[in-house]
Amino acid sequence: MIPIRYNVRSLAVRKTTTLATGLGIALVVWVLASALMLSAGIKKTLGISGKADTAIVLRQGSDAELGSNIEEPSVNLILAAPGVKRESGVPVGVGETVVVPAMEKLGATGVSNVQMRGVTDDVMKFRPEVKITAGRAAQPGSDEVIVGTRLRGRFKGLDLGQSFDIKKNRPVTVVGIFESGGSSYESEIWVARDVVRAAFGRQGVVSSVRVQLESPGAFDGFKASVEQDKRLGLSALRESDYYEKQSEGTSKFMGAMGTIIAVFFSIGAMIGAMITMYAAVANRQREIGTLRALGFSRSSVLISFLLEAVILALAGGCVGALASLGMGYVHFSMLNMASWSEISFSFDPTPGILGFALGFAGLMGFVGGFFPALRASSVSPVAAMRGA
Repeated sequence: MIPIRYNVRSLAVRKTTTLATGLGIALVVWVLASALMLSAGIKKTLGISGKADTAIVLRQGSDAELGSNIEEPSVNLILAAPGVKRESGVPVGVGETVVVPAMEKLGATGVSNVQMRGVTDDVMKFRPEVKITAGRAAQPGSDEVIVGTRLRGRFKGLDLGQSFDIKKNRPVTVVGIFESGGSSYESEIWVARDVVRAAFGRQGVVSSVRVQLESPGAFDGFKASVEQDKRLGLSALRESDYYEKQSEGTSKFMGAMGTIIAVFFSIGAMIGAMITMYAAVANRQREIGTLRALGFSRSSVLISFLLEAVILALAGGCVGALASLGMGYVHFSMLNMASWSEISFSFDPTPGILGFALGFAGLMGFVGGFFPALRASSVSPVAAMRGA
């Protein structure tokens, strides 16, 4: 086998072409890794919103809370179903109303949909992971709201102490900012449920009912009890399954779009690698002839030049992968296809994504270097030594 240091030295000698090809591959890896990290971030943001021991009940046929309506009398029947956890004899559950008003964005023209959740007075008790980070909690039944940290200051009126209209001539005041461990709740506005229902004409109905189960294993019994009465027309899901479905459309779209862009870029990068390696073969005819004269076989030359292309690609891939890690500090907002409201995500770098991106870089090097390496292995040692 030809020593690897021979290939490394050859790449170092051709600094300009090596750098240009490596940067092209780095760009492809950066695009691919960033797209996959965003897709993973979408799944993570919505995934941590759901719990295995919590169930959500929607109107049958509804895919999201926005399109679901459950009449008030049905809420008590749901809370009384078997499997629901009780504290001091009181079932642990909440009925909430979800609306999506359009709000004016700051720093951009136009408006965007924002998810607003009408919550009950005990919402903090039901979701203990929610913490007020600035200001205070809203007074029960008042025209006060709290805003998720990822919405703060991004829309007109959505900052501490500011006011906005949830409906025309229905002003509310922001009194608190909350965090929820990075979940999708951080892209919501929380208002007293009765205030939302009065403003949007949703009296007597809720969008969903969430209950805490005695254990994750109690879900099947709870589901059967809720869905057995066909007159109610309700369906129950594990909250974790519900949010997984919510993330499917958006995450697949972002992953597919990023992959398509990366594939087109990769074609250019592979052509660049191929040109670089063809030029290397043309300029190193005597070297190749000397290697063959020293007794190295055609297969050794083939493997050596192919390895050189892969080394170049992996070096560029490492640069692109390292650059993509910086995206972990970036927040990205877009329209969630399930709720039709704007939601903020962060890029989620994982070892699996980085490994896949580097593997893709290696594949680009292999494909781009194969034919030049094949040509190098077919060079006649006699003709090469003569300068042919």
